[in-house]
Amino acid sequence: GLALAYFLVMSVVALAFGLATAAALTLACVMVGEGRTLVTAPVGTWFGSGESEFHLLLVGDRLSLPFAILAALLCGLIGVFSRRYLHREPGYLRFYMLLALFGAGVELVALAGALELSLVGWELAGLSSALLIAFFHERRRPVEHGLRAFLVYRACDVGLLVAVVWLHHATGSSSVAGVDGGGWALFSPPTSSGDALVVGLALLWASMGKAAQVPLGGWLPRAMEGPTPSSAVFYGAISVSMGPYLLLRTESAWSGAPGVRAAIVVVGALTAVHATLVGRTQTDIKSTLAYASMTQIGVVLVEVGFGLRYLALAHLVAHAALRTAQILRSPSLIHDHHHLEQALGAPLPPTGRHLDRLVPAGPRAWLYRYALERGYFDAWLRDHLVGGLARLVRRAESLDDRWARLLSTGDTAVPVREGRTS
Repeated sequence: GLALAYFLVMSVVALAFGLATAAALTLACVMVGEGRTLVTAPVGTWFGSGESEFHLLLVGDRLSLPFAILAALLCGLIGVFSRRYLHREPGYLRFYMLLALFGAGVELVALAGALELSLVGWELAGLSSALLIAFFHERRRPVEHGLRAFLVYRACDVGLLVAVVWLHHATGSSSVAGVDGGGWALFSPPTSSGDALVVGLALLWASMGKAAQVPLGGWLPRAMEGPTPSSAVFYGAISVSMGPYLLLRTESAWSGAPGVRAAIVVVGALTAVHATLVGRTQTDIKSTLAYASMTQIGVVLVEVGFGLRYLALAHLVAHAALRTAQILRSPSLIHDHHHLEQALGAPLPPTGRHLDRLVPAGPRAWLYRYALERGYFDAWLRDHLVGGLARLVRRAESLDDRWARLLSTGDTAVPVREGRTS
């Protein structure tokens, strides 16, 4: 009975993603046959306040349809693959529920024609990702790492919320308003370069959290605590691609501010260099692949910053497909690697050492230490940002306790020590 229930759940989820893939492919073929570059599907108005209205609008164009097809196809394949891979896990049904939520969130982000609708899908995808990192909640580490990813998401999601509000303030709408010659839907650009700068930087901040860019990328290798299928489709392929996708989708809203392009290029280039160095010192295959994903997404951001949007889209699709296959293959690859070493009677020779010889001995030692410490970003965030915030909260709590005790006793002459009861 339980095996039948498992099979039915898997079948429903896989069928749903299969139908989503077929629907998106059919729409793409119809658009190509009719020579259309944009299809919109208004669903109504979410709510309105004064002169502002939040529309429920879905958009199919040359950007959204490839990403929607990719996300639905990979989620469906992972659903089928996980039937055997996770069939003995007690959280089997929970995994499929979270996979369905994640897929729905990603499809909403991909097809949303309004930023506020993208925000809903963005939050769904972030919540399900964090819960899947903490999937093995009977152990402490997965829960800690899931909480870390969730906090990074929440801190960066503020940027998307700011962008929605500011775009409404600057243009009166956060819905797509047309299509360009390349077949991509466009948002109404702010008339002021200052408004475009604020919107662009807010969107960049939002994308940095999902895309695991420096200095916020420490959650990505820790996300590999989750099941291997979710690691493949979320953190190796789709979830990290949502950051560059958001910037591609909203390019018309921030392209009037050259400073935003420069910031995107700088963030992407720094992340690519950082992840390349750190990835070379990792001792497990999933962390190595996590940093490889971070490197490639950084390169995609550089392409976005330089305006190479078709190259960036093709890079995203190819990287997502390759990384999913690599992470799914990683457990059996280690098994095959051990068998090969046993057959040879010696360890396999290391690869990539020719790159090390290009760096002098002194800088090489410093770079090795930098890579082992993962760029010191985690320590800096823990000691200065999170630690400073925690100290501020403790001081505020102590001050609040002092005021409460003084008011309750009426004695303002004698200071009360922290921890002392009245």
